[in-house]
Amino acid sequence: MVNAADISKAVQARLADATKFLSDLVAIPSLSGQEKDAMACCEQAFKRVAATERVEVSNAIRKDPDFSFPVEGIDYTGRWNLRAVLPGSGNGRRLLLNTHLDTVPPSEDQPNPFTPTLRDGAIWGRGSCDAKGQAATIWLTMAALKDLKVKLGGDLIAHLVVEEEVGGNGTLAMARRGEQADGCIVLEPTEGILRTSIRGAVWFRITLTGSAAHPGSGATIKPRSALDMAIRAVDILKRYHADLLSQSRGQPLFDKYENPMPLVVGRCTAGAWPASVPAQAKLEGIIGLLPNRTARQVVAEITAAIEREGGPEMAGQFKVEATYRHDSSICPPEHALPKALLAAAAAAGQPSRIDALCASCDACYYNNPPLNIPTVVFGGGSLGVAHSKNEHMPLAGLATAAETLANLAVNW
Repeated sequence: MVNAADISKAVQARLADATKFLSDLVAIPSLSGQEKDAMACCEQAFKRVAATERVEVSNAIRKDPDFSFPVEGIDYTGRWNLRAVLPGSGNGRRLLLNTHLDTVPPSEDQPNPFTPTLRDGAIWGRGSCDAKGQAATIWLTMAALKDLKVKLGGDLIAHLVVEEEVGGNGTLAMARRGEQADGCIVLEPTEGILRTSIRGAVWFRITLTGSAAHPGSGATIKPRSALDMAIRAVDILKRYHADLLSQSRGQPLFDKYENPMPLVVGRCTAGAWPASVPAQAKLEGIIGLLPNRTARQVVAEITAAIEREGGPEMAGQFKVEATYRHDSSICPPEHALPKALLAAAAAAGQPSRIDALCASCDACYYNNPPLNIPTVVFGGGSLGVAHSKNEHMPLAGLATAAETLANLAVNW
């Protein structure tokens, strides 16, 4: 029987290979919708340690009611996710691992974002922890188990997907295939903390319609500025968010956070000319939600709040769209999966703890109906540096996470 010491030695023996794999991935720009080369690199690496399968993502995904569309015009022709499997005997529980290969754009002040740099025991560069370092963690886990010739009881399955950063269309496509497992780990940078309660989120777009006018026309008519409507809508959103936050208190693991479900209005566009009353304005942003609401309920409530508080000038002059929706994902801490993962982390010499994740991710697609696979979020690296010029993946954290997952796979 393989023990934790054997796994630790096998992980360390393969860590240099995992570091090279991570460096190769970071060197390939893979913004959402542009992951093909990174996926091919991933395929070549995983072929050496597992059985792999390309899973096509077709344009039919656009018709799914949960399809996300923050990036207009994304085409799925010739695009695919990667499924990798270490087969088990069939006598044990199946374990599913998921992470993504797309990244957000480089930060404005990030030098050489796609030049992987080894510094201070970490790989630096865009995507290094979010989430290409997680892909390297899964690879290292499978490589160590293969080298040890471990006979797993159940299959160890990996989903390497596209488009997590813009709503999870890659994972949505995998979920719609009906994958079955007894537990799922979505790998994101959590500093080795086990996140069992994951908040949801809505990316919204609010389009407001006024009427264009010359600035001097106010002497004879009352201009209807779409930008003024947008400013009013922001105030309504802030009041709605404050009420929603108050109503969402009492949620286990979230209550210790001052604002676990933030509202951010990240973009406002209006008008075509500085000296014209703007006829149209658009607000785009994100609002978090906890398990007492679904994402669809939040969209409906935002619409109702603007109808109620916007006054006659805004009546019928606005449209609320959800460009993506994630519901919350909750796995009870007393469930067998988090218990087993905590034990696996302890065996790897890095005891973990359970907490909430005040960000959204693809966990809901596995955890919630129709799949209902108990799902938690775990990984090395830190969200504190993800999406920033200081993004990096500590190699010690990568190795420890791989040891933890290998221990879990053996005992799960």
